[in-house]
Amino acid sequence: MRRAAPLFIAALSLAVPSAAALAKPTAAQTKAMKAELAAAVADPKRDKDKARDQYRRPAETLTFFQVAPDMKVGEYAPGGEWYSRLLGLYLGGKGQLVGLYFNPAAGPFSETAQKGIRDGAAKYPADVAAASGFPADRFKGYTLDAVPAGEKGTFDRILIMRMMHNLTRWNIADSEVKAMRELLKPDGMIGIEQHRARPDAPHSYADGGKGYMREADVIKFMEANGFTFVGKSEANANKKDPANWEGGVWTLPPMLRGAKEEDKARLQAIGETDRMTLLFRKRP
Repeated sequence: MRRAAPLFIAALSLAVPSAAALAKPTAAQTKAMKAELAAAVADPKRDKDKARDQYRRPAETLTFFQVAPDMKVGEYAPGGEWYSRLLGLYLGGKGQLVGLYFNPAAGPFSETAQKGIRDGAAKYPADVAAASGFPADRFKGYTLDAVPAGEKGTFDRILIMRMMHNLTRWNIADSEVKAMRELLKPDGMIGIEQHRARPDAPHSYADGGKGYMREADVIKFMEANGFTFVGKSEANANKKDPANWEGGVWTLPPMLRGAKEEDKARLQAIGETDRMTLLFRKRP
């Protein structure tokens, strides 16, 4: 508990946007964010998740994305729900968290996989409620093809965490981002954390198949799909990652896919991948 507040204050200085268009939170919002996000990050319910904080920098990341505790936030493709468990603690009292799942009919998903996606959305509120201690009615879960019309234009933020590579390699990035854009308020924003390739990486390496993407390509894609680039943070940077692994991002922790026993200590010392952290505002 004692370390949470200093870490959060450090986050405010590290997560500096590169564009003047980024609207700063009010003093009251900043005060609330400091207290409530610090408490959520330090919550004992997260004890099993905290080991990855050193790599995923949740305080820095959510600060940069300007996620306030009273906002309506969508987390796209929650997967293992690591961020969902934290967001549930942070937003469960005054805000709202919505799990946004792939459109099952859009991607290369088998019938079994499509059912799994829909089942994941259905059980999402109960999952986050169990992890956070807040009632399940504080949370929702939808596949993007089944979001009620009344939800459009109501989201303050949507977070896409380490998922752009899959959308790209499955050729569904345009349709999924378009659907998410419709959910945002006129001034709503999308925050993206993504494994980062070298700026000069060839397309054959940075096309999503290895998990890495070039930062410039992600920015151009989002701008072409109705967003203004607000800024970037280096909160999730890792200079130790050469971002050229033959096995892609899965070579590094936590997966260590294909690693020989004698190489695991070296890979663990490198840590998780180098990642871009980008913020985009919905363009009129």
